[in-house]
Amino acid sequence: MNKKERMHKQIEEHGANLNSIFKTGLDNITLCKKLHSLELKAHRIATDYCNGENGVTTENWEEKCEPILKAVRKVLNMNDTYSLNCTIPIFINRDARGYALKIKSDYVKNSNLRIYTDWGGYGILAPEFDGN
Repeated sequence: MNKKERMHKQIEEHGANLNSIFKTGLDNITLCKKLHSLELKAHRIATDYCNGENGVTTENWEEKCEPILKAVRKVLNMNDTYSLNCTIPIFINRDARGYALKIKSDYVKNSNLRIYTDWGGYGILAPEFDGN
């Protein structure tokens, strides 16, 4: 199997894991592509926040993130609106050094979710795969 085929397999498996959690009705690759697009937008906001650029501040962080989180929840077929008590606690990480779209680590652990995670145990919705 070459690098491109391994990468495709990794994306397919991640999409399958996400679909086992969220039941999106999307095929695994399409799901990952949609989330990757939203990850890029969320990461841009986190980068702007960290660098103090493009008017992203602590005061308007939630406002800037709301459309992206709404789109993520739509892609994931989540009917409830985002709140601290929502079904699955998805959020945008303010630290631009890592992934932006995450599931809270305590939820991942307590629910025994099979999902790509970072060192902190946060579930990563749209990780980069390189075929390695």
